[in-house]
Amino acid sequence: MNTDLSGVNWFKSSHSSGQTDCVEVAWLDGGEVGVRDSKNPTGPALIFKPGEWDAFTAGVMAGELQRPA
Repeated sequence: MNTDLSGVNWFKSSHSSGQTDCVEVAWLDGGEVGVRDSKNPTGPALIFKPGEWDAFTAGVMAGELQRPA
């Protein structure tokens, strides 16, 4: 499925330093969430369904996605 992302309002986290290695997020129609690399704004984007985004962010907040030591 191709989602038209032209005209979408992308934003970075308020915790972002505004430098490199940032991701941008956009709230899309139907509750979907777009995620892209800020260094490549015309490149591909991930599109999460609402439940997928909720599971992802819950996992981040719970520390489940920490890189192994």
